[in-house]
Amino acid sequence: MKLKVIITGSTGMIGKGVLFECLGSRLVDSVLVINRKSLGINHPKLKEIIHQDFFELSALRPELAGYDACFFCLGVSSAGMSEKDYHHITYDLTLNFAVTVKELNPGITFCYISGAGTDSTGQGRSMWARVKGKTENALLALGFRDAYMLRPGFIRPVRGIRSSTALYNILYVIMSPLFPLIMHFPKFATSSETLSKAMIFAASDGYGSKVMESEDINEFVKIKEKGDAQKLDID
Repeated sequence: MKLKVIITGSTGMIGKGVLFECLGSRLVDSVLVINRKSLGINHPKLKEIIHQDFFELSALRPELAGYDACFFCLGVSSAGMSEKDYHHITYDLTLNFAVTVKELNPGITFCYISGAGTDSTGQGRSMWARVKGKTENALLALGFRDAYMLRPGFIRPVRGIRSSTALYNILYVIMSPLFPLIMHFPKFATSSETLSKAMIFAASDGYGSKVMESEDINEFVKIKEKGDAQKLDID
């Protein structure tokens, strides 16, 4: 069965990468994106809803039912933010959306973009890592049919995708000559394409662990693509 997918954060680097992979994937039937501003993309698989307040979802409830997977890519940098404000956007907003889609889709798989270094104990010194860890734990406790926390480290954007964060784009230009070397360290780096495929494969076929680090993401996609290629050879 092909997946019907909800994507949040598709105007950002990660979310847009996920969207492009979903639109091109044979495993995905349709995609609903919910954004504060339009993507300006037309595609037979794609439906876009413009919605400003992710804490108030009552008007969206009829549109959010009937889906198999949610790829939650919405997020902000913690730079310059207080823990209270970062917690409100990262934890409160995410859980509000997750609770709603689970209520409307009891069998949905929820994939959450977290980050390398996330602190599952919630006791570490890093503010962002504590909040991300608390968010992961709360999502896993909601009782989704399946839920996966993806923790990429360095992400190389491909297919012309760029981050909406100015600092990331500056670093991209500076570090681009080193990309071939960086990508030889799958424990620390992945690409936007590989990250996106990992979510699609996990939602379609499952994965053995609820948390996926960069190395897991890369190996999982490598195995799945190799298996698909062998299946095509046999067919």
